[in-house]
Amino acid sequence: QVQLEESGGGLVQPGGSLRLSCAVSGNIFSIYAMGWYRQALGKQRELVAAISRGGRTNYADSVKGRFTISRDNATNTATLQMNSLKVEDTAVYYCNADTGVDYWGKGTLVTVSS
Repeated sequence: QVQLEESGGGLVQPGGSLRLSCAVSGNIFSIYAMGWYRQALGKQRELVAAISRGGRTNYADSVKGRFTISRDNATNTATLQMNSLKVEDTAVYYCNADTGVDYWGKGTLVTVSS
């Protein structure tokens, strides 16, 4: 079992930055990869960024060059640094841990609006 808790969402103006954090607890050694997903109103959940146990990263085309995912095994956290935010980045952001089974946090709302 793995437990995930996101934090760091909020309201930001276009062009601004936010940093999301995911606190991980439980059987952390079973985690292969971690990721951030988002779901905008009326849309399907989509992958934003993922990072493997070895540190390999993968990003959605829409966020490449603006978002950075990182993983700190010492503190059991996964972070998503979001820069140059756009209105279309508005969504609920979810932390994901893959152990062969998917675990999800409850999500944190990011609103980009002027």
